[in-house]
Amino acid sequence: MWIIAGVGIAFLALPVISLMWRAWEYRAAASNDRTRGILLDAIVLSMTTSAIAMVLVVLFGTPLAYVLARSSGKAARIVDALVDLPILLPPAVAGIALLTAFGRAGTVGGWLDKQGVQIGFTATAVVLAQVFVSAPFFVRSARAGFLRVDRNLEDAAADLGAPPFTVFRRITLPLARNSIVAGAVLAWARALGEFGATIMFAGNRRGVTQTMPLAIYERFGSGDLPSAIVMSVVLLLISMVFLVTVRLVGERT
Repeated sequence: MWIIAGVGIAFLALPVISLMWRAWEYRAAASNDRTRGILLDAIVLSMTTSAIAMVLVVLFGTPLAYVLARSSGKAARIVDALVDLPILLPPAVAGIALLTAFGRAGTVGGWLDKQGVQIGFTATAVVLAQVFVSAPFFVRSARAGFLRVDRNLEDAAADLGAPPFTVFRRITLPLARNSIVAGAVLAWARALGEFGATIMFAGNRRGVTQTMPLAIYERFGSGDLPSAIVMSVVLLLISMVFLVTVRLVGERT
């Protein structure tokens, strides 16, 4: 078992190690002012939009996960399938779907455009794309956490006179906290690495919609491999620091 596991570990670790090794070799070639400017703009935009997306996902996804965990009818199964749908959609299809809904000629976007509100190819489009592709990961995890909560504890609190929202806030939510935090981390990581839906729905404008994955793609497409590799390592390190920090905090609490 250890030999087989070692092969799997080596397969997962080798690309990361190779990427970091090559970035160390290219660190001088990718340290020019232009690359640093592109990197800084992309980092700020990625961190800002992914943080906003994570807040929105947790805010609206938590009630959705709770409803799905407490429902078992046909309608709940249909909604459950719809929640999983963005995971199965190819990124390009997800981007086009968002464009047909919120673009200037879209179902909702057309009406908003007449009111002077444009969503497509703006920073708002980046956030919506990140929410669309990352929400299922949070809802899946949070729903599993709510399902593991002992209903007897909720019934006991209700029998003692606690209102429904107090039961949810003081009993259900704390018991499902670990799953909610894990889902939020997964959603943030997915939002940070989102590429396909973003480039289709928001475009690739530096300082406006160009997130880290899009900046890496642009540098690679223009033949600037050293800059693309260095940017990839920066994105990798940001994700690792965030994940390790959240896990350490979770273990302590």
